[in-house]
Amino acid sequence: MPTRVWDYLPEYETERADLLDAVQTVFGSGQLVFGPSVAGFEGEFAAYHGVAHCVGVDNGTNAIELGLEAIGIRPGDEVITVSNTAAPTVVAIDAMGAVPRFVDVREEDFLMDVDAVEAAVTSRTRCIVPVHLYGQCVDMAPLRRIAERHGIAILEDCAQAHGARHHGALAGTFGAAAAFSFYPTKVLGAYGDGGAVLTNAAEVDRALRRLRYYGMDDVYHTESTPAHNSRLDAVQAEILRRKLTRLDSYLTARRAVADRYADALSGTGLVLPAVADGNEHVYYVYVVRHPRRDAILQKLRADDIHLNISYPWPVHTMRGFTRLGVPAGALPVTERLATEIFSLPMYPSLPRDLQDRVIDAVLQALAAV
Repeated sequence: MPTRVWDYLPEYETERADLLDAVQTVFGSGQLVFGPSVAGFEGEFAAYHGVAHCVGVDNGTNAIELGLEAIGIRPGDEVITVSNTAAPTVVAIDAMGAVPRFVDVREEDFLMDVDAVEAAVTSRTRCIVPVHLYGQCVDMAPLRRIAERHGIAILEDCAQAHGARHHGALAGTFGAAAAFSFYPTKVLGAYGDGGAVLTNAAEVDRALRRLRYYGMDDVYHTESTPAHNSRLDAVQAEILRRKLTRLDSYLTARRAVADRYADALSGTGLVLPAVADGNEHVYYVYVVRHPRRDAILQKLRADDIHLNISYPWPVHTMRGFTRLGVPAGALPVTERLATEIFSLPMYPSLPRDLQDRVIDAVLQALAAV
């Protein structure tokens, strides 16, 4: 059987009864859209983070787009973010007519280089979107000082950082709003698409609830536009409610897998993940680095081990974003990392024998390149 970076089936076998009960709960509730499951998850996810409001939406990309709209970002405004991220971060900024402006990432941990942010601020900058990448947080204290100095909002991209902490505070509690994805692979993943936005601001909460539901406060009457149809599905919300109670155990399991990799692969020439100061990493993905990455992956594929690159193309190099006019070499660390990084299998239910198989195969590949 092939070994891949992610597989939900072991988790499903363990949690099947609870997951199917979640489906039955919604189907038997008499309310298939919104309803108690969505409201319940929103309240519980907000409480987990200690924030006032959570608004469920249909996916993480729309969580960013609607979050930006709700905090007042408008077409033509500039939004500072990174290019070493999943394309949806930038797709969401672009979809609402804002202009992405990229800064480079740090060599040691691949996170936004906060020292580069101030130089990227212009008179049109209205927001910063730090991406809490791979499972750990951007250095938020200096970023917040920059934002406050220039009157710029922060919207956190937390799609990869459910449960991650920075100096004790949870990802998603630092900005005007925070966007989460519950795509199945995520640290807190649904069995389909889903997303949410956290905020402490009542006016942002009200705006988000209108934006996700045709601009309506009540049925059949649109109060404001632009507006969307972007509701969190009730079945996914109920599944997420059940899984949220297990989130901390998922984090413990992920860290145990990361510790096994670190013990087995340290000193081999493979650059392992570095945990930034003050961070508690949740290892959404376990990203390593090697200058002969492609040769290693080729040897692993020969052993039927199929790994992932997160991410092989910086966003600014993609055809869909060449119109932004970011020249080659403008983000040297980001561009170099794209040729060297790859991800080892990482999920809480990753069987120990598959961990051993991956470790042994990686050691053999490193010895051969």
